[in-house]
Amino acid sequence: MAPEAERVRAITFDYGQTIAELDHDFLAQRVAEFGGTQDPRAAERANTVAWQAYGELKSSGHAQAWRQMMRQFLIAGGAAPAHGAPDPQYAARVADWLWEQQPTRNLWRKPIPGMFELVESLAARGVPVGIISNDQSSLAELLAELDWSAPFRVVADSGRLGFEKPGARIFEYTADELGVSVSETLHVGDAWEADVVGATAAGARAVWFAENDGRALPARVSVCQDAAGLSAILTALGIPL
Repeated sequence: MAPEAERVRAITFDYGQTIAELDHDFLAQRVAEFGGTQDPRAAERANTVAWQAYGELKSSGHAQAWRQMMRQFLIAGGAAPAHGAPDPQYAARVADWLWEQQPTRNLWRKPIPGMFELVESLAARGVPVGIISNDQSSLAELLAELDWSAPFRVVADSGRLGFEKPGARIFEYTADELGVSVSETLHVGDAWEADVVGATAAGARAVWFAENDGRALPARVSVCQDAAGLSAILTALGIPL
């Protein structure tokens, strides 16, 4: 068990790619609503390329990076008008529409195996749990729609708060809402800069929820890529599950 001075008293999670991932079947359904066709399995295979595109444009802002990522998924899935002439700008037009629709028809709704169950287990054991997400201000409504709200004591949605990861303020805000200090929190997320660098710079521990690419991990940082791995890390820290 970790020494008392380093004890973790609360857990925070990123939402997208940590609690839930892009639902490619739902994406294909949305493309159909726009009047097009899309192969969800082909789009899913473009995950690495699409997220690289997001990372390359992240400094330009979440909206621009998100649209470019979505274009990559749409192109890989062969998105095209169901009727009429081919449209070389079709993927870009659909991506813009999806971005506008995202606040009410969020595409990130496919649960990552075991993660929500782990959140529920932590909450049932009395561990304060929250979400810290760079989103468009409607994450709480999405959680309510999916019936996932109950375990989370706070949902820190950057679009609603006006400040985002990797800035320290959103980690400090969430810790305060959970009734702990930042140094007593462990943040779990898939984005290196936003989640790992942001959390540790604010004074928290972090778990990088990703496949380790061989980089050296700073102090107070662990890595795992599934719920079983995260459970092992939490158990080693003395957190009840």
